[in-house]
Amino acid sequence: MQKIPEQLLDDLGDAHVMTSIETPLRPDAFDKTDGEKIATIARHFAAIMEALGLDLTDDSLKGTPRRVAKMYVKELFRGLNPANKPDLSVFDNKYGYGRMLVEKDIDVSSACEHHFLPMIGRAHVGYIADKQVIGLSKINRIVEYYARRPQVQERLTLQVFNELKQALGTESVIVVINAEHLCVSARGVRDRGSRTTTLEYGGAFSDKELREEFLRMT
Repeated sequence: MQKIPEQLLDDLGDAHVMTSIETPLRPDAFDKTDGEKIATIARHFAAIMEALGLDLTDDSLKGTPRRVAKMYVKELFRGLNPANKPDLSVFDNKYGYGRMLVEKDIDVSSACEHHFLPMIGRAHVGYIADKQVIGLSKINRIVEYYARRPQVQERLTLQVFNELKQALGTESVIVVINAEHLCVSARGVRDRGSRTTTLEYGGAFSDKELREEFLRMT
């Protein structure tokens, strides 16, 4: 295998590029069971800790590799597995509500895929129903599902937007996410005051006045 120069590796590492709306996954991503993934990650994380010079025989540290591995598979990155996707049952809009519905201040807890550091903030979601409506908690679950994977905030915004459009059968959806990235606040430039905002919308929200009404509500 040809060795890649360290400078090129650094340059590639700094290229924070979103290549697709879909989360990049290999075809064999789900061939291993969760238990097998946890064992593999624990083994490799132990090697990382050893490379850092940590003593894995210490009572405080010896369980850390498995704790981290279990956290990755069962909690932080559980949204990678389609089996964990929430049931997005919708209902007929029998009461004929045709105004804006807004679910705001939804917790976003994700991880930047470039450094695997936390990305924490809030999402605000709105839609105008056509023939279908969705249970309010389902909106929160959609955000949580797509957040629980290594992410780019732009992709997360688009994934939530597209999922709601498909579930509701309408283009009139709007999604705003405002988040702090620890890869900015805890490393590199270490700017603790900055936050990132992303926005995607369609349908009726292409109208500037309606969009501004939504933004005032959030």
